[in-house]
Amino acid sequence: MKNLWNEEEFKNINNDVEARVYSSRLLGEDKSLVLHGGGNTSVKVTEKNLFGEEQEILYVKGSGWDLETIEAEGYAPVHLDHLKRLAELSSLPDPEMVNELVTHMTRASAPTPSVEAILHAIIPHKFVDHTHADAVVTITNSPDGEEKIRQVYGEQVIVVPYVMPGFDLARVCAEQLRDNLNSNTIGMVLLNHGIFSFGESAKQSYDRMIDLVQKAENYLQKQGAWELEIGSVPVANNPGIKLAGLRQQVSDVAGHAMIMSRHSDTKTMSFVTRTDLNIIANQGPATPDHVIRTKRLPMMGGDINAYVSEYQKYFNENEPLASERKTILDPAPRVLLDAEIGMCTVGRSIKDANIVADIYKHTMRTIQRAELLGGYRALPAKDIFDVEYWDLEQAKLSKSGKLPPFSGEVALVTGAASGIGKACVDSLLARGATVVGLDINPDIKTNYNRADYLGIICDVTSEKALADALEQTANSFGGLDMLVLNAGIFPGGCKIAELKMQEWRKVMAVNLDASLALMTVSHPYLCLAPNGGRVVVIGSKNVPAPGPGAAAYSASKAALNQVARIAAMEWGEDNIRINSVHPNAVFDTGIWTEEVLNSRAKHYGLTVDEYKTNNILKTEVTSHDVAELVAEMCGPLFAKTTASQVPIDGGNERVI
Repeated sequence: MKNLWNEEEFKNINNDVEARVYSSRLLGEDKSLVLHGGGNTSVKVTEKNLFGEEQEILYVKGSGWDLETIEAEGYAPVHLDHLKRLAELSSLPDPEMVNELVTHMTRASAPTPSVEAILHAIIPHKFVDHTHADAVVTITNSPDGEEKIRQVYGEQVIVVPYVMPGFDLARVCAEQLRDNLNSNTIGMVLLNHGIFSFGESAKQSYDRMIDLVQKAENYLQKQGAWELEIGSVPVANNPGIKLAGLRQQVSDVAGHAMIMSRHSDTKTMSFVTRTDLNIIANQGPATPDHVIRTKRLPMMGGDINAYVSEYQKYFNENEPLASERKTILDPAPRVLLDAEIGMCTVGRSIKDANIVADIYKHTMRTIQRAELLGGYRALPAKDIFDVEYWDLEQAKLSKSGKLPPFSGEVALVTGAASGIGKACVDSLLARGATVVGLDINPDIKTNYNRADYLGIICDVTSEKALADALEQTANSFGGLDMLVLNAGIFPGGCKIAELKMQEWRKVMAVNLDASLALMTVSHPYLCLAPNGGRVVVIGSKNVPAPGPGAAAYSASKAALNQVARIAAMEWGEDNIRINSVHPNAVFDTGIWTEEVLNSRAKHYGLTVDEYKTNNILKTEVTSHDVAELVAEMCGPLFAKTTASQVPIDGGNERVI
């Protein structure tokens, strides 16, 4: 456990809230302390109100903020005296508690205060830190965890039995603080939950947190329960179709498409191949903070139906409690463990799936260390159920808003580094899709820096490269829902009498053969798309209205269009629809340099602007225009349309 405090950095801090932000970020940097919004921190300050009166305010981390990146605006200022009065109540329903927190803030625009605000308020120290430190949680989730914690810390911490987060936890902690707080107390351990530290300065509270966690790590090291043996384990090669099948089943259970990410690193494989996996992994997450995101139990061996049956049984056993709440949670697993493929994590987005992966990787280490300490002992099923169906979590989910139309879906675009292909990536991302881009141009890897995009350098004329790209897509996101066939080349004008066969074959290889090969290798994945597969072909005006000097290009696009029509007939029974767009005169692409534009405009006796709008509607057609039509063809507007050919050319007399 490394202390990251830097006096040189801290010397420019001007007030207590800034100090609170600085030390909170240090805690957030260490993933063994907090993960993805977990943990919380606070500071008590005195401020003057509008009338010049001094008032005590608790600045506590607000909902939706992450300690690693938190700003001053991420803290909710709440009247301290009101929080202390709330702590004296014998009972307070959690929704009513949240209302009291929100209505007693001093800044209306502040985020909703942490549900542990009352707990922070009753701790009689200026700065309070709370984390879910791996080492501490490991000890508390082992046999006789409370006794071990007392052995580690003595009078340095108050030990609180597990109570569900919320008002009841604050009330129990208030009693413990009243009865057990002494001059030696610098922290508090909540069994099966986490650890608090407190002090009169940001540095003191932070230092105490680091020291307390270090003691827990030292204890585990002395017990031989810190370092984990990681052996080499065989990993299944090319499990893409199996992954897509699992994703389809999970999505069916969830009732909507889900993203699924595979993890098969050595540490993960060492865990999922344990002979006691069914016992240790079915007990539940390490802390209640992780329940919602990882669900109650992972699924082993790919048996979705068995998992759902077990989950339903678990729900029915708690029916009296469940019936009081209108649940909007789906029963789909968020973690799947398989001895051959590793761990798969699931979410409505790749961000959500990655959060689950981070959390469960820490859970795996906690489980393994606890086993070395005598055995992993998670919370009882009823406690996990209470958190999973907590009315505050239900309310949070119900307010999450409408998701973008392509949430949970995966699209693949060829020729995606520039022009129409890149515009298609933009339009699909804007609709919530996770997108894979293929291109021979190395820029494909760096055009975007976001988790929901994967750029793969790929020669589309290589069948092996295409197959590898589909495997990589399945490993990264679970499968494929939408395919945009855009990659193509447009050679210089050449009459048939002068056309070289080498040039003809090159155009056919890229524009026709590559697209056909990708359709073939994609078909098994598209068959497993939760909402049905969709293919959009970027054709050309030259399909219905070819021009002289473009025999190879026109023939290749016409042949591809014919393949699409046949595929529409053959693949309809697989719930895959295929449609084509025929753009013309899209000038914001790489082939239309300023020199070429000037030359072509001059050839027709037009200005460049006149040449760009030389169509019936006198309008310019851009890559974005084409991409928006492509995206719509993948959406519900075209849900009952297949084998269509839609021009997007501003109106061309020869096409009409």
